[in-house]
Formats: sequence, C-alpha cells, structure tokens
Amino acid sequence: MDRLANTVRPYAWGSTTAIPQLLGTEPTGEPQAELWMGAHPGAPSRVERGSGPAALSEVIAADPARELGAAATARFGPRLPFLLKLLAAGSPLSLQVHPDLAQAKAAFADEEDRGVPIGAPHRNYKDANHKPELICALTPFDGLCGFRREEEAAELLAALEVDSLKPYVDILHARPEKDALREVLTAVLTADQAAMAESVEQAAAAAERLAAVEGPHQHAYAAYAAIARHYPGDPGVIAAMLLNYIQLQPGEALFLGAGVPHAYLGGLGVEIMANSDNVLRCGLTPKHVDVPELLRIVRFEPTAPDVLRPEAVDGEETYETPIDEFRLSRYALAGGAAPRRIPSGTPQILLCTAGTALLRARPGSGSGEGGSGGGGSREGAELPLTQGESAFVAADEEVELTGEGTVFRATVVV
Repeated sequence: MDRLANTVRPYAWGSTTAIPQLLGTEPTGEPQAELWMGAHPGAPSRVERGSGPAALSEVIAADPARELGAAATARFGPRLPFLLKLLAAGSPLSLQVHPDLAQAKAAFADEEDRGVPIGAPHRNYKDANHKPELICALTPFDGLCGFRREEEAAELLAALEVDSLKPYVDILHARPEKDALREVLTAVLTADQAAMAESVEQAAAAAERLAAVEGPHQHAYAAYAAIARHYPGDPGVIAAMLLNYIQLQPGEALFLGAGVPHAYLGGLGVEIMANSDNVLRCGLTPKHVDVPELLRIVRFEPTAPDVLRPEAVDGEETYETPIDEFRLSRYALAGGAAPRRIPSGTPQILLCTAGTALLRARPGSGSGEGGSGGGGSREGAELPLTQGESAFVAADEEVELTGEGTVFRATVVV
C-alpha cells in the first residue's frame, strides 16, 4: 500500500474553496480545480518506497507486472490506464467532445505525420487514446450532456424571442432527424463573430427573464444565463442551448462516451477517465476551436442523459460503464462492521471522501519489505486514510478495509 501525494491543478474555472474544504486545508484564494490521483505524465502522484518520494509513473514502469498485474499489463500496456480526480468547478468548463479510440489513433498519426508540434495551440490530438469519463457528484453538480430532441431545442430557442435565432428554430422544426442539429451547430460556430455576439447578448438577457418564470426549462435558462455571464458573446452560449441541462445529486453519476458534447458547470465530484488529453472544443473557451474537426467527431443524435446510480453487490457499490480502462465503485463503511475484503489482481486507487478508513494488508499480500505507506506490504501492515487522502494498491497486494465513512475504489476491468 502506498499513500499518494497528489497535485492540485489551478485551472481558472476551479472553485477556490471546495477542494480545500474536503482536504481540511486553508484556501489560498486561488482556484483549485482538480486533484489528480494516478500516473498521468502531466502530474503523477508521488509515493514513498523508502528512498525518497518517487513518481507513481516511475514506480509502475520499473515493475509493471507487479504493480499492474499480468492481465492489466497485457490488456493496456505497462501503464496505469486511468486517471482519478477530485473535480471542483466554480464556473463553467469549456463545451467539448472526445474522439473514439479509432478516431484518436488515426488523427494523432495524421498530425504526427504532418509535423504539427505537440505543444502547438492549434494541435487537436495530444495522444492516440480515447477519453471516456465518468463524473460522480459529491455535492449537487450541474452540467450539460448530449443534444436535446430537435423539437425541444426549437421550443427553448423560440421562447427567447430573439429574431436572429429564428432561422435556427425553423431548421429544427422543419428537418428533425435530418441533420438539423448539425446544420444549426455549424451555423452557430461559423457565424459572423460580431453578429453572433449580439445574438448571445440578447439571448442571455431573455434567459435571465425566463429563469424567473416557472416552467419546464426554468432551471436550464438560469444555467444558460450564468454561462453567458462567464463567457459574454461566446457562440458556445447558443450551442449550449442545444444540450440537455442536468443536475446530479450526491452519489449520482454520469458517463460521457465518445462524440457526446458536454460541459461541467458547477459542483464537486469524483471524476475518472481513460488517460488521454484529447479534447475538441465547441466554445466557452479562449482556446482553439477547430470547427471542421469538431463536426467530424460530434455525434449528432438526441440523447437523454443516463443518470447512473450504483449497483450494490457484497457491500461494493459499482457504477457500471461500457468500457474497461476504468471501473469506479464505492464503499459506505460503518463503524464496528466486519472488514471489507478488497478484490486483488488489478491496480487500484482508494480515495476517502468522508470520515476515516483503515487499510490493512491480508496474509501473503505483496512481496517486498514495505510497511504502512510503502510498497510490498507485510501482513498486518496498516495505512489510515482521512477525508481527501488516497492510496495506491498494487495488483499483488491483498487488503481489507474498515472504518466509518465513504471510500471510492478505482480500478480496471480485465
């Protein structure tokens, strides 16, 4: 067992208080957007193996068979295939979409062949992997996910009574299920910037008014008005109105697959994703927006958000998803209850989000000489976790869990 020392990412959209409050630290006044747990090269967690802090990525690279297990190494290569995060959105993130695995491989190879520098601001693909992700709410969590039905999007836009948006309403009414969503999004993202900025201003004012009127889209209008305050004049505000607004309650989760446009708006959650940095942006960002490539990747299909609730088996509550690079579950620990045996054979990260937990090595666990907080745990070795703390458990370690609180478990499917 290894206690993880993790890096906070200070993105501008981050909350200044949510992560410090969970970790029990003093806010710095600066945004703290994400706490990364894993072996992503951008900010790998650090562990102590007796010779000073070491990056988890280096520890895994030195002995992938032991750390990841033979099955995971054969399936995903000698690297941890997922990244676990605490994500704290204080303002809306960019409206974005991710490629599927085949698209990512082909497009990454193409940009490599064309010699596009990996750090160039106009580069779309940083790696050859896809980026499915799952967000599980720890607080009420607002977001946008997937296209509305054409008729519903038309109704929402029409109620704004903005003359410049009426052609979009007509398209959505006239050609449902015949590329209407593609046509409207293309028009929004390629419109004259000055004219679109004026349309956004008018739409935002109308959304503010409608947010005060009881109706089926009242909360959505409030969300769109808030987005416009953060991104005045951005065409992504109109694009956002084509998407479903959703609010997750604590414990609820949302899976985001390839091609589904989405944006996180506010709240604190546990996020897990495949290790990738491939993002195509649709708006709500000062960063590069490659409209032709975006339109090639987006799936223009109305999709009702599928809110996930955990399925409990033997005390482990699992969020089922259709991919294998990650699997997220949680344990609700009760004081005095029998220890929970954690399955072994795959790499895993355990994150305590409430209360306290205690990890204890089971007989025969590991092969090294480490004790609490070191690799290769001895039988009986213990590692306590308080709220906000996390641990890496290598594939060859068998551990059990006790305590009183909530612990999330991230691993892979092999």
